[in-house]
Amino acid sequence: MTTVQEIITVLVVVAGTMVTRFLPFILFPEGKEPPKYITYLGTVLPYAVIGLLVVYCLKDAVFSVFHGLPELIAIVFIVVLHKWKKNTLLSIALGTVLYMVLVQDFFR
Repeated sequence: MTTVQEIITVLVVVAGTMVTRFLPFILFPEGKEPPKYITYLGTVLPYAVIGLLVVYCLKDAVFSVFHGLPELIAIVFIVVLHKWKKNTLLSIALGTVLYMVLVQDFFR
């Protein structure tokens, strides 16, 4: 790509990012009640996305005697930790750390 094409590409990406970030604040200003379906999507979509990510992460996992054991241990750990602490970020972070430790050190 030429320098001009690179600059145009960066500007288009910046504009697209800004539109997606600012559009909700323009469409639904503070003090204005959003439509019911937007409120519904705001409550349902986070769980759907997490479910989709779990399925995506486990789609290539092979579960047999020792294969898939780190995944199962990490999943159980994440569920128990989340039920105990009710902190999504903590559950995801510590579950990722546990999974990486298991894969790198114990299940080679």
